[in-house]
Amino acid sequence: MSVEHARDRTPSEGPAPATRPHDESPVRPEFPRAPSQGRARLPNGFDFEAAVVAPFRMQPGLRRLQAGATQLTPLAPGCRAQREKLAVLCAFWRQALVQTPGFDAAPAWAAVAAHAAAEHPQHWQWDGTRGAAPRLGVAVADGAVVDLGRGAFGLGDEIGRCLRGLPEPWRLAGLFALTFLEDLAIVDGASGTVPWMAVTLPSHWAPEDKVGLHFGAIHGPVADNRLLLDAGPALMRVVCGGQRWERFVWTVTDHPRLHAHPQRMDRQRWPAGAATELPGQAWWRTERQTFLPVPATGQAVFTIAVDVQALASAIDDPGQAGALRDAVETMNDEVLGYRGLVPVRAALLAWLERQADAGRHRPSPPAAFTPGTAPPATEP
Repeated sequence: MSVEHARDRTPSEGPAPATRPHDESPVRPEFPRAPSQGRARLPNGFDFEAAVVAPFRMQPGLRRLQAGATQLTPLAPGCRAQREKLAVLCAFWRQALVQTPGFDAAPAWAAVAAHAAAEHPQHWQWDGTRGAAPRLGVAVADGAVVDLGRGAFGLGDEIGRCLRGLPEPWRLAGLFALTFLEDLAIVDGASGTVPWMAVTLPSHWAPEDKVGLHFGAIHGPVADNRLLLDAGPALMRVVCGGQRWERFVWTVTDHPRLHAHPQRMDRQRWPAGAATELPGQAWWRTERQTFLPVPATGQAVFTIAVDVQALASAIDDPGQAGALRDAVETMNDEVLGYRGLVPVRAALLAWLERQADAGRHRPSPPAAFTPGTAPPATEP
């Protein structure tokens, strides 16, 4: 649950745009340092301009969410993220659904379930005890899986079988995980620990090893972590208060899947030849993380929305390429080693430089012709 760099924002900078179903055609964020095509955020809500800045620093980088800004992203039935989550819940649920013994997750869980129903009533319904995903054709009531029909693409039977394979106390969380892109964790402000997690798509970390640990212990392995650790106590107070917050995480990786549990990744982080074949073997992994406070208990629900795209298609704007080049160039050796970028740093910077340079040499578009005026002069 790595906390990495993102730039602080204030409420005056405006709310985040509404989320979209995760399987729509991906659009990429607008970056103002070079002409772009007016692009929006990534499907997981990642804000490139806020996240990719130089010099690179590992710090919390929270910004407030304004009223009306959404925190959850409904999954279209059968999309890639849902399929990966379904596979994890069927085969590896003991590593994804974890909590400390005796912890009562009910108040925080009820808060996020009610929030989801208010944000996306067509995708999630909640009456205080029963959670239903109408588009998936499945509900969970008092631990029992209820068939609402086959659902879109006939997934109801498959999802129902998977949920019945989970312990009853985890079935609601399992249904929620298959309804929304976001994974969930509960942050306890009083103890500074994370005692409950439903994380199916971890980014190079193991939920079963992190659950119950203090903030400082969770982030102990993170490179260049002094700013993170120093901010820990204040961060816990802030995210468990009355405000909603968001932040962004990114990296370049050789791993193409959303599910990146360390036990199911190749020990060799970059395949042979990767340094000379970038970007064909590189992937752009991003996260949008948000905090939903539960003030009555001094807790917060931490949401994690992951997206992975081929680097060449994700970073095809010269302005973005230049910003990413500057960020990578200012990473210290410790951060580069932690992210596994040492073997490909030179090749990555060279490719980003070429991408950024392409924008400087791109010809300007012809002047637009306005009806009622003389057409532009042409050479004979």
